[in-house]
Amino acid sequence: MGSLPEKEALRIPVIDISGFYTGDEIRTRNIVGELRAACEAPGFFQVVGHDVPPQLRADLLTKVADFYRLPAEKKQALDTKNSPCFRGYEKIGTQHLEQGFDDQKEGFMISADKPNSTRFLQGTNQWLAEADAPGFRDTFTAYFEGVRNLSRTMFRLMSMTLGLDPQYLDNFVDGADGMCRAYRYPPTTPEAASKSRGIGAHTDFGALTLLMQDEIGGLEVFHKPSGTWHPVQSVKDAFVVNIGDMMERWTNGRCSSTLHRVISPVSERNRYSVAFFNEGPLDQIIDCIPTCLAPGEQPKHEPVTPVELEVGEKMEELIKWHYPFPDDLRMECGPKQAEDHAGGVFESVEFPGTYQSDPEYASDEDVGLSRSDDPDASEGEDDDDDN
Repeated sequence: MGSLPEKEALRIPVIDISGFYTGDEIRTRNIVGELRAACEAPGFFQVVGHDVPPQLRADLLTKVADFYRLPAEKKQALDTKNSPCFRGYEKIGTQHLEQGFDDQKEGFMISADKPNSTRFLQGTNQWLAEADAPGFRDTFTAYFEGVRNLSRTMFRLMSMTLGLDPQYLDNFVDGADGMCRAYRYPPTTPEAASKSRGIGAHTDFGALTLLMQDEIGGLEVFHKPSGTWHPVQSVKDAFVVNIGDMMERWTNGRCSSTLHRVISPVSERNRYSVAFFNEGPLDQIIDCIPTCLAPGEQPKHEPVTPVELEVGEKMEELIKWHYPFPDDLRMECGPKQAEDHAGGVFESVEFPGTYQSDPEYASDEDVGLSRSDDPDASEGEDDDDDN
């Protein structure tokens, strides 16, 4: 079994998809081939030549930095605890993706606005008044739509990669709400870096995640054959794309949902990133795609919907541990309501990859780390050079 030195950059392919937009058949075939290889291993790649304007990307990072400089009471007015659909602001330490460690990040989440819906995870975004966060809502909303359009392009390329019609997976984007989170990772010291996490080791629940990151770095991917972690280098104008659990399940394991984490930046600057999660319509059937079965091969998983995965018995337990809210804050969008929408079919569902604490996935420094004694200590720090 081959090995890679710790912290050496694992090769994450950079794929130029501009030829797909221009209808160049030869370049598109090459894109599909590169994409197929990247999806099988390492399950991460970077995309350039897309149609999300550089100025919009830069503007959002600026607005995100401005938002996180606001006083804590302004941000906490949008706390996700106030939202029955888990949208809004998360202070540092709200999540802990590695058991025993609080994630050292702030987050702000939006999705498609559906004010009249009472379905699980659907509803209305929380926003500050325009005077408190000038341009934040408009810029974030424009970015959300831009990356949603890019997601449609990526799923068309994925369809071709799987030997399907390009439009085969369109409804997975068009019928979905999408989820977009903007993060701030406060800096740390070299001494503390090995004992903290920006985001703990995990795999993503959905099908594809599209990440815009700044130049600070910190995203790391786990190379399972060698048991080592490797940084994902920042590439100008690129989106980092990774396969999630849902896509791995859909493709019967052909596509790899890879463990990853974010290390707190050893810097005087914050790290900023914005992730768009493609998790599909709530009632989308995630069944093995026929082209992903060899002759005589059987699907590894039973058909399931995102609702069942999201609020099945195991995921409900994870959410309660992950977000220790009082039960009455879950009433409007709790498991019973989701079960009603799913037609009453709820069984224990395998949920691979999240909250990995097995030593197989841990580096030498992953064992015995302690939580921060003061998870709010870094909130609201002013940093004029964040962008």
